[in-house]
Amino acid sequence: MNGTLSLSNLFSSANARALAAPVFIVLVLAMLVLPLPPIALDMLFTFNIALSIMVLLVSLSTRKALDFAAFPTVLLLATLLRLSLNVASTRIVLMEGHTGADAAGKVIEAFGHFLVGGNYTVGIIVFVILVVINFIVITKGAGRIAEVSARFTLDAMPGKQMAIDADLNAGLIDENEARRRRTEIAQESDFYGSMDGASKFVRGDAIAGILILIINIIGGLLVGLMQHDLTLADAARNYTLLAIGDGLVAQIPALVISIAAGIIVSRVSTEEDITGQMMSNVFSKTHALYITAAILGLMGMIPGMPNFAFLALAGGMLWLATTLTRRQRQPEAAPPQEAPVAAVESQEASWEDVAPIDTLGLEVGYRLIPLVDSTADGELVRRIKGIRKKFAREVGFLPPAVHIRDNLEINPNGYRITLKGVEIGSGEVRAGMFLAIDPGNVTAALPGVATSDPAFGLPAVWIEAATREQAQAMGYTVVDPGTVIATHLNHLVTLHAAELLGRQEAQALLDHLGKSAPKLVEDLVPKMLPLSTVQKVLQTLLAEGVAIRDMRTIIDILLEHAARVQDPNELTALVRVGLGRSIVQQIYGPTNELPVIALEQNLERLLLQTLQAGHDAAALEPGLADTLLERAQASAQRQEALGHPPVLLTPAVLRPLLARFLRRTVPQLKVLSHAEVPEGKQIKVTSLVGGTA
Repeated sequence: MNGTLSLSNLFSSANARALAAPVFIVLVLAMLVLPLPPIALDMLFTFNIALSIMVLLVSLSTRKALDFAAFPTVLLLATLLRLSLNVASTRIVLMEGHTGADAAGKVIEAFGHFLVGGNYTVGIIVFVILVVINFIVITKGAGRIAEVSARFTLDAMPGKQMAIDADLNAGLIDENEARRRRTEIAQESDFYGSMDGASKFVRGDAIAGILILIINIIGGLLVGLMQHDLTLADAARNYTLLAIGDGLVAQIPALVISIAAGIIVSRVSTEEDITGQMMSNVFSKTHALYITAAILGLMGMIPGMPNFAFLALAGGMLWLATTLTRRQRQPEAAPPQEAPVAAVESQEASWEDVAPIDTLGLEVGYRLIPLVDSTADGELVRRIKGIRKKFAREVGFLPPAVHIRDNLEINPNGYRITLKGVEIGSGEVRAGMFLAIDPGNVTAALPGVATSDPAFGLPAVWIEAATREQAQAMGYTVVDPGTVIATHLNHLVTLHAAELLGRQEAQALLDHLGKSAPKLVEDLVPKMLPLSTVQKVLQTLLAEGVAIRDMRTIIDILLEHAARVQDPNELTALVRVGLGRSIVQQIYGPTNELPVIALEQNLERLLLQTLQAGHDAAALEPGLADTLLERAQASAQRQEALGHPPVLLTPAVLRPLLARFLRRTVPQLKVLSHAEVPEGKQIKVTSLVGGTA
């Protein structure tokens, strides 16, 4: 019973697939040393031909190179199979060639007699021509394309990865899709690198074919004359035809697979296979067909030319061009006309005429309407949905819906982003073009319309679609117009998160938490704190860049201190201490060493005195305030230049004052208190902010 189970497991489909490659390699290697009967050679040569045809057909049906990612390995295995068959057939040719042309099987005999008519001179010439075509034309060209593609693919990897990161940050894709795209980029680079190396196998196979042919002819003549007492004519006829048949039966499949390799590496990735590309790019141009038909017709009328062939082909092309033209000119079915709507009588003004202001709005010029047309599956509509999902997942609450409308008063290529009816951002994009953003490490300048990234102000260039790959290879991050608008919207939504958390959103957030912890929410609001206070605490956290995903911890801390503290600012400070580990990880990641900026002792003492006197940041002496801003900004820039997050570490009592004071002028500078740093973290002061010049 155990033996039966083990055998059934061994020959299961999964195990059989895993064993297929090792068994194939072992059998191929066995052919190098074990003699094969002619019938086995016939079967294996036929399989080799079938394999080459199958590989060619698969390469014709692929839409992009990675659809046939196993091709370099298939190329190597097919080359190894051909060489093993050459060795096996050479053994039989030299041992049994004196018996006649069928000594090495019917396949070799057929190729030696049928394809070259039994004339070994013609056979040698045909064999050499096939080898030259394979070696010099197809293999060399495919190898060069693979080499250049591998280099450009490798150079373009940073730009493509940054584009993936931009889509991920904009919420257009999730982490799984980003991981899949990064894997695809790495696989593409590996594929072209492997194809560059695999083309050397085909080149070596062609050289080996020539050498094997020469060895078979010379060796056969020696064996026939010395061992079997054949005449020179009989030995030459038998062994040369066998050698030629052996060479042709191996080189024709090699030529077919080389053509498949050229097709794979030379095609441009689209949503069509090679047949669809050829039909859409070549035979759909009616003017080219008309001109070609006219030229062929004129050539067919010249005396002495093969008139029938030229005129017949000219007529066929003229018929095809006429058919395509008629098909392209067929009018589309007109949409049904709607009945005219009767004019509505003017009515008195009502509350329906008072239109509410949208919390978040996006207005676009008329040339950008296709991007936001939901009926036509506009790409920007899908991306905005992704932005809201990403915001809810990372920040902790669901932002208001973005209301999109066209605005004929703005630039046709422009857009405006509004918050509660007030513009908070605008920009201009060019439909049909791509924005190449310079992240700071590009290798050359690009021709195009110079501009800047509307979201982060980085230098950029609007380029044509044809130069997209070139821009990525130079290190640019290339994005389409929809991504430009989506990234800008995502940046502004995150920046104004505190203003988006209204009373309605705060109540919805508590209701959502109440589904999993109803008693927790019920004990806090409204028993101990009003909703407005909780909303103010959450808004302050958001304004300081702190995510509110961990609402359970926030509510726990508010419940703990609400009995004695009602001030929103004091409650926010207590919540920040409870969220210290999360805040530090959000800024620094999982590292244990925290490089920070600290206050110079005299400045710290002066600020503490100001606070103890009952003043806030607005009451600072103007000279001291200006110097503090200047030094804080310089320290933040130094931290960023060193690759560290700009973080100012202060005593707990000073943190709220400095956070409010620096938020508008140095927004990138985060202010932490000593109490918010979790245990186990090492603080490293890398810069001091002084109060005097």
